[in-house]
Amino acid sequence: MKLDQYQIDAFTNKVFGGNPACVVPLTEWLDDDILLKIAQENAVAETAFFIDKGGKIHLRWFTQEIEMDLCGHATLATAHCLKTILNYAGNKIIFETLSGDLSVIVEKDFYNLDLPSRMPQASLLPINIEKSLNIQPKEVLKSRDFVLIYNDETEIKNIKIDKIFFDEINLGTGGVIVTAKGNNCDFVSRFFTPQSAILEVPVTGSAHCSLLPYWSKKLCKKELFAMQVSKE
Repeated sequence: MKLDQYQIDAFTNKVFGGNPACVVPLTEWLDDDILLKIAQENAVAETAFFIDKGGKIHLRWFTQEIEMDLCGHATLATAHCLKTILNYAGNKIIFETLSGDLSVIVEKDFYNLDLPSRMPQASLLPINIEKSLNIQPKEVLKSRDFVLIYNDETEIKNIKIDKIFFDEINLGTGGVIVTAKGNNCDFVSRFFTPQSAILEVPVTGSAHCSLLPYWSKKLCKKELFAMQVSKE
């Protein structure tokens, strides 16, 4: 079996920057265990597999451990692969996914991705997440991901995770977002995934499904400038 595969760095214009994803075009679906093994061999945060159905693009994402319900950076990587390598004709790409239809509109060198809104709600923090954090949040929310609210950007940058406790949590397709108001932007964030080969994802599109509605309401703004302050 021979498959084409493309590695694309999303959210950057620099080599070795942003968040890498592998993109694999298919003509028919392979067994899930084969897709997972391909993702494991690629050893990046996400591998995207897609089939062009002649209208919508059926898209699936796999980490090295599981199939994900949503991945922003690998969706953008797939759109870029379609437009710049595979000569996709349209400027609007509709992806059929586990999270519903996602659209990417291409305007010159810009890709506009419409993600679902997932407003987080007040929640309790599992004890093992609490134990894993060197700095405790002032507020705990949850949608798919836990969203932990902190006082300022300095706290976000200084957060450290103790994997001994953190990896005892199984959140399925979810993770833990830490966020606060930014010094030179509306808000900053970092994203961590327990029981994952990659603890901290440097740029996380899906986290903004919860971050944007939360900060939009909090700051009373419709347009927001955000920064993910992960250490690459």
